[in-house]
Amino acid sequence: MSAPAPAARRSVLRELALSSRPLSWVNTAYPFAAAYVMSTREVDWPLVIGTLFFLIPYNLLMYGINDVFDYESDLANPRKGGVEGALLDKGLHRTTLLASTLLPVPFVVYLVAVGTPSSWAVLAFSLFAVVAYSAPRLRFKERPVLDSMTSSTHFVSPALYGFVLAGEMLGRTQWLILAGFFLWGMASQAFGAVQDVVADRAAGIGSIATVLGARPTVWFAFVAYAVGGLLMLAVPWPGPLAVVLVVPYLVIVARFGRITDETAETANAGWRQFLAANYVVGFLVTMLLIWVARTT
Repeated sequence: MSAPAPAARRSVLRELALSSRPLSWVNTAYPFAAAYVMSTREVDWPLVIGTLFFLIPYNLLMYGINDVFDYESDLANPRKGGVEGALLDKGLHRTTLLASTLLPVPFVVYLVAVGTPSSWAVLAFSLFAVVAYSAPRLRFKERPVLDSMTSSTHFVSPALYGFVLAGEMLGRTQWLILAGFFLWGMASQAFGAVQDVVADRAAGIGSIATVLGARPTVWFAFVAYAVGGLLMLAVPWPGPLAVVLVVPYLVIVARFGRITDETAETANAGWRQFLAANYVVGFLVTMLLIWVARTT
């Protein structure tokens, strides 16, 4: 049997990359790197390898599994097939599962080798949440409220892992930051689920939005964003300035405060604004962290 032609290999790699959601890579790598650097104040191999792991392999594992096991429902979802989610050809499902599960292995082996029992536990929990969200039987993504909590764990656990791998003793400030970040993650997943209410119900898929309805879910997201931001008022200066960074999300979500289940798909416009806002807010968070590093 002949080897795949170069063009075919490039096509497979392109589909795998699309499946890993490149727009979301920074959302998992950045929390780890920020937590680790703010704890150790140095650049070393665990930082480099960990950041690379949470940049690509982690996302391919998370979204590759999702795209394979959500294939049937994704067929009826007009958002799939672009940057918001790949619509994988069935012929690529086996390749995607293999790549998703094998690519993280060398990174995990290294991180276990340089870690401690505490960091092993956090990493194991993080990987479990990634798999449990979409894998058959577990399917946490179809368990309302648990879907938002698990999705948030995907982004918060890399930050927790960064603290623990760095040997940071978690105090009140770290837990407040993690709690605020967790509420941000729940809000983001819930708001993202609103646009899929019609498609998910048609496919028989449960979510926080299909159970609560589009409008209550939007307001749940608004309140979660607001409370998460207010928690930042309780951290040392200049941390309280982070409360301002939640304002763009509140503005985006509030625009859909009167949405109905019938018009739920219009929330996609807000979701696209959310994706853009993440990069602006991420830049401002970086500036704030630099300020913190220079003053502590």
